[in-house]
Amino acid sequence: MATMTGNYANAAKKATNVSLAENLLAEAKELRINVSQAAEAGVAKAVAEKRAELWLKENWEAIESSNAYVEQHGLPLEKYRMF
Repeated sequence: MATMTGNYANAAKKATNVSLAENLLAEAKELRINVSQAAEAGVAKAVAEKRAELWLKENWEAIESSNAYVEQHGLPLEKYRMF
């Protein structure tokens, strides 16, 4: 399974400016945390969460329709279920 940053690990990097709380940055440096990697992981997670949210919004009608069908008719292959 790929990590959140797995899709971006070998991607070209672009320098950017990010503002962080001074005490947070100092603690990260004291703990030898790679701030660039940590920031990339955080942004990758935020992107994944937003994409999931948008997907649910875009597909809500189809999901609701499918759920209504199952509620009314049951699962199509339910007689073959082993559990």
